[in-house]
Amino acid sequence: MQRRRFTLEFKQQIIQEAKEVGNASQVARRHNMNPKMLYRWMNEAEHTDWQQSEASAKIIKTYVPSPQEFRSLEGENKQLKGLLGEKDLEIAVLRDLLKKQNPAYRTKLK
Repeated sequence: MQRRRFTLEFKQQIIQEAKEVGNASQVARRHNMNPKMLYRWMNEAEHTDWQQSEASAKIIKTYVPSPQEFRSLEGENKQLKGLLGEKDLEIAVLRDLLKKQNPAYRTKLK
């Protein structure tokens, strides 16, 4: 199925019609479109900042670190994992000591 593109005027007309009728699903079926699309258009129409912003500002880009940044992040991650392991080991040793001193001590936390 080929994707259809709708103009801004058409979207506004459909949204207005859905508001007048009060049943967005019925309006969507009348125009052979998915009701979820119409609901999405109605939600976007409520946000005027979204309409007034440029199309280039609406594009979401992902951040890809450079190889140098990636290596430094891997090093930092390795260091933090080592510290976390040390802290876990320290907590286990302290719990064992506490358990030896007080056998009635519960080791499981709620």
